[in-house]
Amino acid sequence: MRTAAAIIGLVVLLFSPPATARDNAFADWAAVVVAGDYQAHEGGPTEAFDNARRDVSKTLVQLGFDKTAIRQLSVRPQRYPNEAPGRADVKTLREALLKGAQTSKAGCLFYISTHGSPDGVILGKAMLRPNRLAAMLDEACPNRPSVVVISACFSGVFIPALQKNDRLILTAARPDRASFGCGESDKYPYFDDCFLSSAPQAKDFAALGAGVQACVARKEKETGAEPASEPQVWVGAALRPMLPLYAFQHSRPRAP
Repeated sequence: MRTAAAIIGLVVLLFSPPATARDNAFADWAAVVVAGDYQAHEGGPTEAFDNARRDVSKTLVQLGFDKTAIRQLSVRPQRYPNEAPGRADVKTLREALLKGAQTSKAGCLFYISTHGSPDGVILGKAMLRPNRLAAMLDEACPNRPSVVVISACFSGVFIPALQKNDRLILTAARPDRASFGCGESDKYPYFDDCFLSSAPQAKDFAALGAGVQACVARKEKETGAEPASEPQVWVGAALRPMLPLYAFQHSRPRAP
């Protein structure tokens, strides 16, 4: 009996997340949040992408991420001295992912808000292509759960290259569709606006993705934006049954 009890206790210990993980699933996750451009689709400047960078970073803290583990990058970092983001370019992005993953070892999140094309997304003066981003994420965050959010036109082109069993991917559009809300007067792109407004009600990233899809569809219908962008949600097979362990901080029951 004692042997059986010991074995059961060991199994429970091995397969139960530590107390810190149960209380806050994202406390030891690294996050990099990027504004990849500053030009509106009309050609003039816009604050939409940097507004998304700043406010998505704040929202991640509310969901359970450690503020000190979130690295922000901007095309115009000198414009935001109080936030002190790094410069948004390929070299700095790779360094931010690697450094973050070295200090926060439980998981990784990458979020970019920018313009996109069927070839990839704009990152400063360069085009960040799907295979390049996949290589950087695989280098920085191997064998750990990760979430990738790409807010850009045609961002569904990233899904085939980024697919891994332990990864969840949200994109603002199908691979053959534009997304909306990147004008000079827009506060956020539609997708980012819906990410921010849907997060407080979502229990995890899969539910947040579904909420964003519904929100974007409503906004596009209300504003007459067409054809519909159809944001995409992809969840790896190994991560899907583990999603209850990655509930947002506000969704977890309070300890008695």
